[in-house]
Amino acid sequence: MSERTAPVVDPSNAEQLRAWDGDQGAYWATRAERFDEGVARYQDRFLAAAAIEPGSAVLDIGCGAGRTTRDAARLAGPGTALGVDLSSRMVDLARELAAREGLGNARFLQADAQVHPFPDGAFDVAVSRHGAMFFGDPPAAFANVARAVRAGGRLALLSWQPWQRNEWVSTFRAILSAGRELPAPPPSPGSLRDPDQVRELLTAAGFADVRLHGLTEPMCFGRDVDDAFRFVVGQFGWLMDGLDDDGRARAADDLRASMAEHLTDGGVRYGSAAWLIEARRR
Repeated sequence: MSERTAPVVDPSNAEQLRAWDGDQGAYWATRAERFDEGVARYQDRFLAAAAIEPGSAVLDIGCGAGRTTRDAARLAGPGTALGVDLSSRMVDLARELAAREGLGNARFLQADAQVHPFPDGAFDVAVSRHGAMFFGDPPAAFANVARAVRAGGRLALLSWQPWQRNEWVSTFRAILSAGRELPAPPPSPGSLRDPDQVRELLTAAGFADVRLHGLTEPMCFGRDVDDAFRFVVGQFGWLMDGLDDDGRARAADDLRASMAEHLTDGGVRYGSAAWLIEARRR
């Protein structure tokens, strides 16, 4: 039975809804396994920080295709895990995968966690793997999440460190922009990139004992150069907008050459750096 209704979305997240419930969400849904594989080396440490116990009620923010929600449901049994996301395509896929794996305690909802009326204190743990960094109004969003977590409950987030510390982002941007000056992604509080801003943001929202741990892991983008090239261009090909045919061809050749240099026995791998953020609800 479908739980879908038209989601109530804060105006600051309207663009995110258009992207994630549109082409971007569709792209991720059709390649969900690949995206999960890319960040797989972070998953065990992330779940350990969440410290999910049997009987827990878990909220997964920006659940995507539900990998973390399903892992949380296994750890929480006989408790529950609720995954919320703006993408109807990914929510549908998450439900399908949970049903296929027999996880009756995993539930999914298309919703904006920034404004969704979660019951007060309904969750023991809130988690987000690269989801909460997209909030349009971070103070309001984390205040809403804090309201949904019981006193003493836990928060565990995974977010990217600044793009300059992530080899994959800096390399793809440099190559596909072909030397042009493109605007750098701003290190806004919502991106969860700046430790001081993160501590201030979460403390103001109602959390305490905010801790950030820097993690670095290789990310896999494909089993070979051709596979990785198709995947990366599908995500970042827009960086070549404005190049003429010769410029696009040179950028494509340079990207393939870089991927050949990063080809390992485990596929095409680039370095990445993330923040593991932990906090407790006051």
